[in-house]
Amino acid sequence: MDTAFKVVIPARYASTRLPGKPLLEIAGRPMLQYVHERAQQSGASEVIIATDDQRIMDAATGFDAAVRMTSSEHTSGTERLAEIAEMMAWDDQAVVVNVQGDEPLIPSALIRQVAEGLASHPTAVVATLAYPAHSIDEVTDPHVVKVVLDKEGYALYFSRAPIPCQRDDASGSNPVAALRHIGLYAYRAGFLRHYQELEPSPLEAIEKLEQLRVLWHGMKIHVEIASEMPGHGVDTESDLARVQKILSGNCTIQ
Repeated sequence: MDTAFKVVIPARYASTRLPGKPLLEIAGRPMLQYVHERAQQSGASEVIIATDDQRIMDAATGFDAAVRMTSSEHTSGTERLAEIAEMMAWDDQAVVVNVQGDEPLIPSALIRQVAEGLASHPTAVVATLAYPAHSIDEVTDPHVVKVVLDKEGYALYFSRAPIPCQRDDASGSNPVAALRHIGLYAYRAGFLRHYQELEPSPLEAIEKLEQLRVLWHGMKIHVEIASEMPGHGVDTESDLARVQKILSGNCTIQ
């Protein structure tokens, strides 16, 4: 499928665990530069870094990225994307992929896959990806988001809890049915404009998962099984050290 799409990379300087995270150095370059390169390799027609910090803007300009300054009042990357969609006057049907600025190992193929997933499912307003959980630790870890789907591949629910609950496996040791969500999203630009008008849902507040706002308001999220394993994101110092080793060529991606 020849799908035209845009990529926006929201990048905030503030981070509770790793301040200045997008600019942390990996093998001599800022982490954000690796993310930008992966996005460019996906075949996107435009790749824009969206930030609220001059330091990130300066760094992005330094490696010749398109970068736009956005409001510091946004509470999510989705809101930042919505501002960019409005700023760039993108058509309502334009497909926009949100690639997080702390994913230096994100496969370019997955960026294209999620864009094509949305383009090929016109009743969905959002598309995302998942892959089978490999261990019970993944299933029970509240930091790992799980998703359950209907027979057509549309999301029924996302949760930090183990879902689906396997009633007849008291030990909970069988992760076969569980799907681990990948935080990579494609949106239609028109939906991004509408998203800002949607009231947050009680489920979103409980789970701290903004995608539940979409389901709460009766809209569809299409989910495909990722064509390959996603790379490691960077949330902690240990994540950073692991990615530094991989991108320095000192270890392989597992």
